[in-house]
Amino acid sequence: MPAFDTAAYLRRLGVSDLGPPSVAGLRTLHTAQVERIAYEALDAHLGRLTSIDPYDSAARIVAGRGGYCYHLNGAFSLLLRALGYDVTWHRAGVQEHDVVPPPGPALANHLALTVRGLPSGECPEGAWLVDAGLGDGLHEPLPLRVGEYVQGPFRFRVGRSQVEPGGWRLEHDPRGTFAGMDFEMRPAVVTDFLDRHVDLSTSPESGYVRTCTVMRRDADGVDALIGCVLRRIGPGPDRRRVLETRSEWYEVLAEVFGLELTDLGAAGREVLWARVRSAHEAWSARRSAGT
Repeated sequence: MPAFDTAAYLRRLGVSDLGPPSVAGLRTLHTAQVERIAYEALDAHLGRLTSIDPYDSAARIVAGRGGYCYHLNGAFSLLLRALGYDVTWHRAGVQEHDVVPPPGPALANHLALTVRGLPSGECPEGAWLVDAGLGDGLHEPLPLRVGEYVQGPFRFRVGRSQVEPGGWRLEHDPRGTFAGMDFEMRPAVVTDFLDRHVDLSTSPESGYVRTCTVMRRDADGVDALIGCVLRRIGPGPDRRRVLETRSEWYEVLAEVFGLELTDLGAAGREVLWARVRSAHEAWSARRSAGT
């Protein structure tokens, strides 16, 4: 089994030893993960298929990169287990706003996590939905029980899934980038997601391939870079700014999202910027034409 460097991961999160597993500790780790580690799929725009083995994902994060759900939740689960938390993987299906009915967990386009054994006043059963891989999703873990929860500008609802018997559903706020997520309770393993990962990373129809998206959650909202448009969703009206130059775009990646991209090199940076800018110009042209 590969080595997992717990201390290096905690340094990346800016978190010190939190002691035995606790609800407070889980919250601290979750918020640090989503605030420090960006949601991104930049490799899809470079034609690079990444590994989603959780040990590889953890090494990727320690080295300064982010990832999407398979990387982020996969690596985070290793950290939680290393710290003594009872964590389980689950197949999940994220529902886009224009998709009806929900696709259900069989789609496996998302890896969700639960943590058990941490009872509290708000969660007597001790089961928690933990998800650091939804971009503009959760800032803190949620009790795995029916209810509504407010985090920053978003209101979430947790309830029983209508498409997966025995499963659960997270409903996102209407301001969010997706409608909801259903997951099954059967434990999952990395092989449950390999085929879907290849499709999401390489298919011309994949949203990750069509649109460059980077997000970083915090207590007050989310920063989102969609192509060349930087968007801030917070308590007030959304703020948007178009990034016109290569230097401005990479500056935002580093300063807003913590992505220095030292692994790309000059040639990789040129290729990435050219593809992102080309896609942005095509989107702008369609928007101007009303198509």
